[in-house]
Amino acid sequence: MEHISVLKETVYEYLNLKKGDVVVDATVGLGGHAIGMLEKIGKSGVLIGFDQDERNIEEAKKRLEEEGHGGNTILINDNFRSLKNRVNEASYKEVDAVLFDLGISSPHVDDSDRGFSFMRDGPLDMRFSQNQKLTAWDVVNSYPENRLADVIFEYGEERASRRVARKICEQRKKKKFESTVELAEFIKQVIPDKSKHGKRGFHHPATKTFQAIRIEVNDELNALKEGLNGSMSLLKIGGRMAVISYHSLEDRIVKHFFKELSRSCICPQEIMICQCRGEPVVEILTKKPISPSDEEIAANPRARSAKLRAIKKLTSFV
Repeated sequence: MEHISVLKETVYEYLNLKKGDVVVDATVGLGGHAIGMLEKIGKSGVLIGFDQDERNIEEAKKRLEEEGHGGNTILINDNFRSLKNRVNEASYKEVDAVLFDLGISSPHVDDSDRGFSFMRDGPLDMRFSQNQKLTAWDVVNSYPENRLADVIFEYGEERASRRVARKICEQRKKKKFESTVELAEFIKQVIPDKSKHGKRGFHHPATKTFQAIRIEVNDELNALKEGLNGSMSLLKIGGRMAVISYHSLEDRIVKHFFKELSRSCICPQEIMICQCRGEPVVEILTKKPISPSDEEIAANPRARSAKLRAIKKLTSFV
């Protein structure tokens, strides 16, 4: 399936891009959002794109060069948790805009060898970068039961996490789990599919567990927190940041981060005297998250859970 970037025009509106801007695409993927941003900033602007997937970086490079944007693009094969340092290394101390599109890209879902989807049989992998060591196989087949249950509950918000973890641990003593479909079908036996009765919608019983394992493998939530902090430090006063999230855990982190910076005082409670001059660091531009239109969801069903939040930086961020 072709990857279709989500909320493109809305993103450009909130980022307020201008000719000559320096922008960061923290999740460049195959370059969908990047092409649109490059058209906005023109040849005098610069786009710095990040992706920890080696193949995505290569594909994005080819696509951007074909579109005539190779000369003002810097692509970095790294996790966006290293964003601030890597942008500084590229000789940029501040930027005009930052975009995070946190969803997994279509190649990850569509390539069975990557092991992200339970709809396509493949190895239990789920790594965004093939250079990292931890895989889904390790989580499923080696984590102690309590730790596995915690992962499934905290990152998948699966109410049946204890039962799922217990059954997985019982089964793996007989035979290790090797494939995505094998694991998904096993979870389906542990959590009966009630979608026909309207209690589970159209979600496969393994959806939450697979999300949890993927987040654990890639340390996604900690990476997001670090990436947001680094990006805010880089953003110049008047600059803007937009974040598209796809599940409640990501959105909660983004919402809390923006809300804290929009308060008139952000000093830690243990500091008796305000050190931040009592000024909000950001203005929240989206009082409520922006969701895709019905037309966009019809054209791109994977966009249905997307939520966009955006801010404008007002003062310095420490």
